[in-house]
Amino acid sequence: MATASRTTSATSARPSTEVIFIWEGRDKAGKLVRGEMRAQTPAVVNVTLRRQGIATTKVKKKTFRSGKKISDKDISLFTRQLATMMKAGVPLLQSFDIVAKGHANPSMSKLIQDIRGDVETGTSLNQAFRKFPLYFDPLFCNLVGAGEQAGILEDLLTRLAIYKEKTIAIKGKIKSAMFYPISILVVAFVVTAVIMIWVVPAFKDVFKSFGADLPGPTLVVMAISDFFVKWWYLIFGGIFGALYLFFQSWKRSLNMQRAMDRALLKAPIFGAVIRKASIARWTRTLATMFAAGVPLVESLDSVGGAAGNAVYLDATKKIQAEVSTGTSLTVAMQNADVFPNMVTQMVSIGEESGSLDSMLGKVADFYEAEVDDAVDALASLMEPLIMVILGVLIGGLVIAMYLPIFKLGAVV
Repeated sequence: MATASRTTSATSARPSTEVIFIWEGRDKAGKLVRGEMRAQTPAVVNVTLRRQGIATTKVKKKTFRSGKKISDKDISLFTRQLATMMKAGVPLLQSFDIVAKGHANPSMSKLIQDIRGDVETGTSLNQAFRKFPLYFDPLFCNLVGAGEQAGILEDLLTRLAIYKEKTIAIKGKIKSAMFYPISILVVAFVVTAVIMIWVVPAFKDVFKSFGADLPGPTLVVMAISDFFVKWWYLIFGGIFGALYLFFQSWKRSLNMQRAMDRALLKAPIFGAVIRKASIARWTRTLATMFAAGVPLVESLDSVGGAAGNAVYLDATKKIQAEVSTGTSLTVAMQNADVFPNMVTQMVSIGEESGSLDSMLGKVADFYEAEVDDAVDALASLMEPLIMVILGVLIGGLVIAMYLPIFKLGAVV
């Protein structure tokens, strides 16, 4: 398969209205060839190919299928691929073409082509990324900008890829730790509701024919069943409505987010894991920014939000204000009172030795390992705990409904 060569002259700036065309034709030997070309109109494609000795038979605009939503994993993979291409010496625009064609998500391919079009017209890479703030946060754009200015773009893209991969991994650990118990509790509630609405009423009809007093646990279960049967729509509607209102207020209300973030850090089981994950992300972000040569005060602009917790966001703003007035980072972090002594001591050593980015990286590595260990411990702890809860709940219901049968058997 042959492709038409592209003109990459830096002196000829192409307009931003260029799109990708798919073409077919025959070369001078009559062999069928196909390819893609960026141009404004099909006529430009025909003229360019004719000069190369190709007689076109078909030219059509390339359409992108509607793909799935662009995720953090897509952005991380794109960053890693772009860094690898540039380290291998592939030109930037050609790197964009290769990555876009090879991506499994059409939405991501379309985004990459849009960025490529901006870069091709002379826009800097970090400015092209800033046009898509939904996918590229200020930290990403600032690091790319620093890499462009210092001439070490491929190195900073590699750092960004590592940072994003570690951030995604630690988020995944937290989600997996919370997903298992929540899913089990949801299933337990559904099973209990099914028993209360359909199974217990069937036993109730049987018990009416006994003509004897029923045990207390059985009466309690039957009363709960009557409530479920009568008000099931209010129960389910109220639960789903409350969850919907809760998550909407969590998204829209800053006060609600702060309250929930504080509550999560104090949670008896998951609080320690969430705190360690926030510290790991905070130190990893600051280490990445500082190693890229971004000034400390500017680095702190992106660090607070990257921690993923409003408590650390507020603490970062306080630290930034103190650092900007000449206070050392160690003292400012101690005054914020949200970091363990080990973290502040490592930061102090880093400041004194001039290797702050290295020390912050070591802290991030330590707390990422701590999160891994804590999640594994939680998994081994939650399994027997959940089994006990399910056993007591379902077993209690079964025993309560069979007690009258055992009583009747004793009388007989």
